Amino acid sequence: MDNFIKLIVGLGNPGASYENTRHNTGSNFVVALARSKNIELKHESKFFGSTGFLCIGDNYIRLLNPSTHMNRSGQSVSALADYYKISPSQILVAHDELDLHSGTAKFKIGGGHGGHNGIRDIINKLSNDRSFVRLRIGIDHPGDANQVTNYVLQKATLQQQILINRSIENAIRWLHLMTQGHWEKAMTGLHSENNPLNQGGEDGI
Repeated sequence: MDNFIKLIVGLGNPGASYENTRHNTGSNFVVALARSKNIELKHESKFFGSTGFLCIGDNYIRLLNPSTHMNRSGQSVSALADYYKISPSQILVAHDELDLHSGTAKFKIGGGHGGHNGIRDIINKLSNDRSFVRLRIGIDHPGDANQVTNYVLQKATLQQQILINRSIENAIRWLHLMTQGHWEKAMTGLHSENNPLNQGGEDGI
C-alpha cells in the first residue's frame, strides 16, 4: 500500500440552502484548507465537483468537493480517483460525525459507513473498498435518532460553529503528517488537540 495521500475529499450538499449546515462540515474543511494555501477550487464537470491541488513536500495532492448531493458522493470520488489512478487507500475523506462532540476531530483508517450516506456511497462506488482514511469532524448528536435528518441539515449554533471551526484548524495543522504516511503521529497529535487544555500542534500546511 502507498502510504501517501493523493486525494482529499470534503463531503457536503450543493446549493445555497445547504451552505454552512452541519452536514457540510466536510466540504467546509476542504474550503478552509484551500483558503489557507491560497488555492482556488474550480468546478470540473467530468469529476462532478470542484477541484484544486496542493503540494506537501514532494507529494502532489488533489482536492475535491463533490457537487453531487451527499448520497451520490461516490460518483464524484470514483470519477476523479479512476482518472488519476488513485487507489482507495490514498484517499482521505472529511465528513461530519454525529458520534463526536463539536470541537473534536479524529483521523480513522478504514471501517464502515456508520450510517453516513456520503461514506456509504463512496464505499459502494469504490467496489466496497473501505481502506480510505476518514477525517471525522464532530457536530454532536441531537439525542434522538428521529431528529438526525433535520439536525444535520440545519446550521450549527454559534458556540458549536466556533468549536467546529477550531477542530478544522487543528486538523489542518496535523494533516501534513497524515498525507505523508505518518499515520500514528498524525492521529496522536490531532487527538491530543481535542483536549481544550492542550492547544499545541505542529506547524503544518
